Amino acid sequence: MLENKLTGMEGVNDYIELIKTPWGRMFYDLLFYQLDIPQSPRLNILDFGSGLGVSSNHFAKWHNVTAIEPNEEMINHRFKENQYRQIHGGLDILSALDENTFNVVLCHNVLEYIKDKESVILELLRVMKSGGLLSLIKHNHAGKVFGYAVFNNEPDKALVALNDKTTDKTNFIGKQYLYANDNVTDWVGKNNCMIKEIFGIRTFFGLGQDNEIKYSEDWYQKMFELECVVANDNEYRNVAYYNHLLIEKC
Repeated sequence: MLENKLTGMEGVNDYIELIKTPWGRMFYDLLFYQLDIPQSPRLNILDFGSGLGVSSNHFAKWHNVTAIEPNEEMINHRFKENQYRQIHGGLDILSALDENTFNVVLCHNVLEYIKDKESVILELLRVMKSGGLLSLIKHNHAGKVFGYAVFNNEPDKALVALNDKTTDKTNFIGKQYLYANDNVTDWVGKNNCMIKEIFGIRTFFGLGQDNEIKYSEDWYQKMFELECVVANDNEYRNVAYYNHLLIEKC
């Protein structure tokens, strides 16, 4: 979610501060609302690319959560009020997990940094139980263009981004490479899985430049409601900064 060029510990610290802001909090509030995972029965959840563990920590209050993260600084500063299993590693750890293990798999803003995205998705589907759910959050190309043109006031970069599926955003994780929802449809379709729902996240709340108003509880509640109303409307999710795909294993 970071929008500036960051490296090392500086990037982790800025990421922590970002999560504390209203716009950082709203991302996760919308995510949890869209996932709508009940508190019972107790489920097995995998959080691949868990970052600072916000999602892992949230769901660990009611479920058995395994988190995998390659960035050691992220792990050292993770949220851990609730107990969950944290593993330092990446694709090697994922490949070693038993198949048909998890009811829910989370993979949020991770595949942008991996070139062979299909093989990772296949591994995520492999470890899911039949009837399980993969929650995949990805950057949306049109949303990036809106971000450059409206929030950053950089129409020149917006023009470049129209025809460029990479971005010039290189943060402490690496360079981002965008991919389309149609790619995901093709990948999961080969494995007896289907996209159950697609939501937008950050359709509006990341475009306004007046950050002071965003600390108002009244603004927060009304903006959250607005984001929820348009999240699965095709016209609006097509221009949201992120798309949230819910993929079911048949």
